[in-house]
Amino acid sequence: MEIRDPVHGSIKIQKEEVQILEHPFFQRLRNIKQLGFSEYVFPGATHTRYLHSIGVMYVVSKVFDTVFKEVTYNKDWLRLRETVRLACLLHDIGHAPLSHTTEFVMPQVSELKLPEAFAPKKDRQASHEDYTIKSIVDSSFTESFKGVKEKYGVEPTMIAGLIIGECLDESYFTIDGTNYFPILHQLVSSEMDCDRMDYLLRDSYFCGVSYGKFDLDWIIDNLRKAEVDNKCYLGISERAVSTFDDFLLCRFHMFLMVYFHYKAVCLEKMLERYFATSNNEYSIPADIEEYLHHDDHFLMKVLRGSKNEWASKIILNNIPPKIFETFGTDQLETLGAIENFLNESGIDFIKCSSSGRLSKYYMDGDNSSNKYPIKVVREQPILKGRNFIQNINEATDLFGKFSKSHRVNRLHCDFEELSEEHKKKLRDLADSL
Repeated sequence: MEIRDPVHGSIKIQKEEVQILEHPFFQRLRNIKQLGFSEYVFPGATHTRYLHSIGVMYVVSKVFDTVFKEVTYNKDWLRLRETVRLACLLHDIGHAPLSHTTEFVMPQVSELKLPEAFAPKKDRQASHEDYTIKSIVDSSFTESFKGVKEKYGVEPTMIAGLIIGECLDESYFTIDGTNYFPILHQLVSSEMDCDRMDYLLRDSYFCGVSYGKFDLDWIIDNLRKAEVDNKCYLGISERAVSTFDDFLLCRFHMFLMVYFHYKAVCLEKMLERYFATSNNEYSIPADIEEYLHHDDHFLMKVLRGSKNEWASKIILNNIPPKIFETFGTDQLETLGAIENFLNESGIDFIKCSSSGRLSKYYMDGDNSSNKYPIKVVREQPILKGRNFIQNINEATDLFGKFSKSHRVNRLHCDFEELSEEHKKKLRDLADSL
């Protein structure tokens, strides 16, 4: 089976994987947009989680074959390669309608009845990752792994553990005394994972912007394996650290210019208003087989059939104008004054706050919370000396420069419908800098 992808070209699917891709659980991703409401701003952004997931599987295959190019693929190596391919393919399979937009109405994780190893804490709200795990290890979808299990020895529980970063069986990932779980998990989820490598290029392509473009082939060619204390980590050649910096900044700029766009963020807040005022017209089910039917089309059908004012505004793309905006800590006092005035005057408004940082793994220069740090490798190919290895945050000062989160606050209201007195007061407050 072969899939034509506008980003990566021709992508080959192995015959044992076809039943996984053709299963309704994976086909559901055809109807889950990658960027939720962003298509209201960037009309080309109608791409879905389906093709993104296939793209991530393609990228991880290239990375695996590059990093382990000196390895002769026996049954153990083929098992690990196929496991990480499927972990990347299925990392998003649990996403709710409109991707992240509706996660806040998911049920308690206890209602999903996950195996204990995957949800030790029951008193929290479920996330899309919980639905991903449930889909893989305990649903009608689980039967689709029969082919890859028979040929490669792949276990669905190991795929699930790789996605969430929990090594459930060290022997499964160990070859000749070295545990390869860390590097495989890093390829699925890390500062330089294959998920980001695909979605930055894909989102840039479909949004028609250049902020997320980077040299994928150069990065892959410079990825390395770094063995420390019988564990193998993802590494990058020292000569490519500046390219890694560029990769991080690409993602940061995509958040500022695309993912945090005020219209898309405001539509998400309007959807929250709908959920809060619609008397449970729509809810996300805990039953995984019922969840299979919940995609973007399902939710939009509910919104179109609703008499709720917020549902109508969303369908009509009727977004209240943005009247005030702050970046970082600048003008927060003015923001507070305008909020107070709107509240005291009984004027309905929407406040949207977006916060992002360069790295969630190296906050304020601290690496202690990063279980699997990316390594920088200095190679000596001619002298055959021992490779020098250090953590990535020790090789670049970018984390220090961008250690604090970048916060954007915006206020929206129907300004033209206000009285002239209210308009003047708001203008005066905005000018009082």
